[in-house]
Amino acid sequence: MINRVNDRVKDLEVPGIRVFSNEVAQYGDGVNLTIGEPDFPTPDRVKQAGIEAIQNNLTGYSHNAGLLELREKVSLFFEEKYKILYDPVTEIVITTGASEGIDSILRTILNEGDEVIMPAPIYSGYEPIVHLSGANVVYLDTMKTELVPCPEALAALITEKTKAIILNYPSNPTGMTLTKEQMDGIVNVLEKHDIFIISDEIYSENSFNEEHVSFASYPQIRHKLFLIHGLSKSHAMTGWRLGFVLGPQDLMDHVLKVHLYNSICAALPSQYAGIEALTHSRNTPLAMNTAYLERRDYVYERLTSMGLSVIKPTGAFYIFPSIEITGLTSWEFATKLLASEHVAVVPGSAFTIYGEGFIRISYANSMETLVEGMNRIERFISG
Repeated sequence: MINRVNDRVKDLEVPGIRVFSNEVAQYGDGVNLTIGEPDFPTPDRVKQAGIEAIQNNLTGYSHNAGLLELREKVSLFFEEKYKILYDPVTEIVITTGASEGIDSILRTILNEGDEVIMPAPIYSGYEPIVHLSGANVVYLDTMKTELVPCPEALAALITEKTKAIILNYPSNPTGMTLTKEQMDGIVNVLEKHDIFIISDEIYSENSFNEEHVSFASYPQIRHKLFLIHGLSKSHAMTGWRLGFVLGPQDLMDHVLKVHLYNSICAALPSQYAGIEALTHSRNTPLAMNTAYLERRDYVYERLTSMGLSVIKPTGAFYIFPSIEITGLTSWEFATKLLASEHVAVVPGSAFTIYGEGFIRISYANSMETLVEGMNRIERFISG
């Protein structure tokens, strides 16, 4: 029967992130620097809201778009924090994590043979969904422009087949953010073309140098822009599976249909926890970011002292050093490091071919873990 499985599914591979994360678990002394998951607990008040929802038997279905109270809190958050307005009734859908939101958007807009532009290196979770929809990915190489998209290079890639562009800033895997001037250049290109813009801003609350600016703040592209967000990173709620999709009503009507056939609605206790997170726990990311900055600076200094070339990240909790001086491919480096030192990192090639020659390290780990990991990596490189 295996021959009757969807050919596109058979072509999918387990992402490099999970390959090395799974393998390091076999070592009792393993150091896992792969997963992009906060090592902080979900805030107590948020946990209690979820517990009370269960105890009060609030465990059924909600409206397919999510609890109106939660959508109102999401709308208020973006209005107060980023000065952008979305109607909670018609322009916001609560999803089962941001990943389901990405899936619902792409299945809403893509037809066979369409093209989706992605600045690369980029998170490995987008391309498989594009592939499953019968569409194709066109990569915009950012390696020659300090990991930031070049507007002229972007314009050169847009054709009649281009259906959408996916932007992810702060970036996974590079940790880079965009300045207002850089965003202006990108928007100046995109406003001239009838293509959808998918802006994944799940790491917006983990911006270090200056306040995050959302692509949704540009009125000239709002009619064709989907904004993806959620609480996984900002409130250490990865397992609660709670995401948001925001967009214009005429498009969100269709996203809602795909979403409801996909998952009906997000889990109700998680939605009540989300209300608490956006009401009384909004400042949770500030304390987390203080720790992330300390960890980032430590890891950056250790990597540079090893002779590795790396751009200091300005957001998220990843760092993306070059391992070119070792003469190894990124997969060889990660494999040998795991075997000899029991440290797991992600090969850059897991984030498209443009990530080759680099590795991704997550510093969403305790300082104790990072110190041990850096010591082992230094020993490996020295050897």
